Amino acid sequence: MPGGRQRRDTLKEIMAANLRRIRHDRDLTQEGLADLSGLSARYIGAIERANVSASITVLGKLAESLGVDPCELIRPLTKARRRS
Repeated sequence: MPGGRQRRDTLKEIMAANLRRIRHDRDLTQEGLADLSGLSARYIGAIERANVSASITVLGKLAESLGVDPCELIRPLTKARRRS
């Protein structure tokens, strides 16, 4: 990047990566998460691709369906957490 600054992931990108990682950790498909959350699989896919921004209500539904605190979906990954 210009000026030697590192690129920071946007909140959408952070949530996308965390949602995908946690969903995979729980062996859930997008369809399975859709069934649990009451959202469409297509919408979940769009969130995971960072094509859309999820509302706070959707964040809560996804977190509850995955059994995590909502902050886990928007917390940037550290290098240590990426490896685990």
